[in-house]
Amino acid sequence: MTPEPLVVGVDLSTTACKAIAWDAAGRSHGEGRAPLRLENPEPDGWEQDAESWGAAAAGAVSALTRALGPRARDVRALAIANQRETVVVTDDAGRALHPALSWMDSRCRREVAALVDALGADRLHAVSGKPPCTTPSIYKLAWLFGTGRITAARRALRVLDVHAWLVHRWTGRFATSVPAADPLGLVDLASGTWSAALLDALGLDDRSVPELRPPGEVLGELRPEVARAVGLPAGVRVVAGAGDGQAAGLGTGIEGRREAYLNLGTALVCGVACAEPRTSRAFRTLAGATPGTFFLETDLRGGMFTLTWLAELLGGAEAARERMVALDDAATRVPPGAEGLLLVPYWHGVMNPYWDDAARGAVVGLHGGHGPAHLHRAALEGLALEQRLHLEGVDAALGERVEELRAVGGGARSELFVRIVADVTGRRVVAAADAEASALGAAMLAAVGVGLHPSTRAAMSAMVRLGAAVEPGAASALYDDVFARYRRVYPALAGAGLAG
Repeated sequence: MTPEPLVVGVDLSTTACKAIAWDAAGRSHGEGRAPLRLENPEPDGWEQDAESWGAAAAGAVSALTRALGPRARDVRALAIANQRETVVVTDDAGRALHPALSWMDSRCRREVAALVDALGADRLHAVSGKPPCTTPSIYKLAWLFGTGRITAARRALRVLDVHAWLVHRWTGRFATSVPAADPLGLVDLASGTWSAALLDALGLDDRSVPELRPPGEVLGELRPEVARAVGLPAGVRVVAGAGDGQAAGLGTGIEGRREAYLNLGTALVCGVACAEPRTSRAFRTLAGATPGTFFLETDLRGGMFTLTWLAELLGGAEAARERMVALDDAATRVPPGAEGLLLVPYWHGVMNPYWDDAARGAVVGLHGGHGPAHLHRAALEGLALEQRLHLEGVDAALGERVEELRAVGGGARSELFVRIVADVTGRRVVAAADAEASALGAAMLAAVGVGLHPSTRAAMSAMVRLGAAVEPGAASALYDDVFARYRRVYPALAGAGLAG
């Protein structure tokens, strides 16, 4: 019998790289993982060594091929789902001139204001699809260039997203996909090309950025020495992937406006597919993982990070994950509404709908009867209440209601959290059968690239599986009152000058 071909999705996130092999029916055949370090060199500064991306990817793929054994020879292609907004500046040979700036880096508040003054907030939003804030890489790059840390002539530099950096290392080609590069904030969303005006604002031109290609297109083959080093056969193709959020949307089968993917990860990210590039301050607009489509995405940067922070605050960094499980168990015995305790989870500022990088979190209603379980439940509810605020903004902008949330990420493993999200938002929450939706989405693009499926829609039909559904319960009516209080907190604090 002819061996069944395999495709690999490489998910390079903020703190780890995962490489997972699937067949054309969406069955997983093995995986490998490798850690990544994130450095915090100064307040608001978050950086990574770009070389660590290559090392982590090689480590993850090598671990995968060892797990596959003889089946490693059946791998036909791989594609990347990359952490977004993380950017590195290199010389013309692809050597980093400064540590990569992570999507979390927010040292560029002044540069946001300066570019708004120069180009206008409405123009920046209309061209890129993203309201001005510290997250898109355009502002991080303005900060980096303004520091004088890079002295080479700017038009001799290369600005690379994570996807582009790996593709260059693997194939020798400076190329990336539109949905991988779009979160940089330098792409004209409507045309899917680099914006000359936004590049010029940084003193760059199109020679400074990689070639943009549609997702699912073959970009080249793994260099022979790279393939040998990780245990793959010669001729494995590298296919254009997507940013990890858009890949997760593909990996959970999101096609229309009635369903959204919800990543309950370090950040809480929720996306709805759309056929046209609509813009609103209720969301940011991104190029989709299916060519010619778009994602309307909401983002809370202080997602599961908030819960980890709380667990570490209550007992130290050691065994924080086990402590979170214990807190989950204790919080099930706290009634909905956490006995009047309300938490606003703006631990890393707020993007939509307020776009206030200076916003800070708040805990309202503390009294002597509250304990750690109340705080944990209030944090879970605060994250869910914020997600409801986001969804109501998306509903209003689209004129129709998102009915189903397809949950992935670490938070989706918490039965309590999923129940709270369903009750607070009043929407059905369906767990993705495969928690690694971003890697699966990348593998689906690889499958399309080498002809295992004729389209992403066909790949979705064959490869995506969904798990159990949680419907909103009796607590939903109670949470309507909690939400009415919640949505008044930030405006009241901002009006009193206490939000930042």
